[in-house]
Order: sequence, then structure tokens, then C-alpha cells
Amino acid sequence: MPRLTRRYHFAASHRLVSPALSEEENRRLYGKCNYPHGHGHDYTLEVSVEGPQDAAGQIVNRAELDELVDLRVLTLVDHKNLNLDVPEMEGAVPTTENLASFIKKRLCEGWNLRPRLARIRIIETARNTFELEVNG
Repeated sequence: MPRLTRRYHFAASHRLVSPALSEEENRRLYGKCNYPHGHGHDYTLEVSVEGPQDAAGQIVNRAELDELVDLRVLTLVDHKNLNLDVPEMEGAVPTTENLASFIKKRLCEGWNLRPRLARIRIIETARNTFELEVNG
């Protein structure tokens, strides 16, 4: 089945801290990512869709996909503090693994496009990439 991947970019800050752990345990577990004032990343989000081509030869209308991703995800996270400004992430340690799960949930809840949402991939740094396959 053909697959299309679109890339999006957003900037966000976060502080990795778990209320279930002591300050010392948080520092040991999260290292510099536990800095009290947080830190930021320029993230790359990849959204992959899968399905047959339509009569125009496309898997998806790219403008419709872009609009959905912007509405359901980017407007919520771009230039935001994930700890403080994203209510859906409240209570979760804003690791990129948890961010990927949040994005998957947001897209699945609002998915109204013909192709199947197949994969969410977030590139946090040159060394850290997180990927979730979407079943179904």
C-alpha cells in the first residue's frame, strides 16, 4: 500500500520532572533535561498516511492533511511550554515518548481523512527520534 509522509516543524520547551520522584532522583534520571527553568527543542514531526491513490493520483489531499495537523497538534504545541501550556499533557512527564503518544491521540480523535493514519515520528535531536505505528 502506498505511504506518504509529511514533515512539520515546531518549537517547544519542557522540563523533565516526575512528581513521584525526589529532586535528587529526578536529577539523576533526567540529567540536564531536569534543569529547573526547562529547555527547548526544535522538533520535526512526521505524519505518515497509507492508502490507495485517488483519481488525481494522490493518497491524500496534502492541504487537508496540513490543516488537520495544524489544527489538532501544531497550534497546541508550537512555541509552548509542554509542562505548563498543554492541558492534555498535565500530570505526564513531557518526554518525547509521551509527546508522541499525545500527538497520536489528538490525530486519531480528529481523523476525518480517507487514508489511514499509519505512523507518527518525532525527531527531538540529532540523536533522539521517537516513532509510533498506528494500528487499524
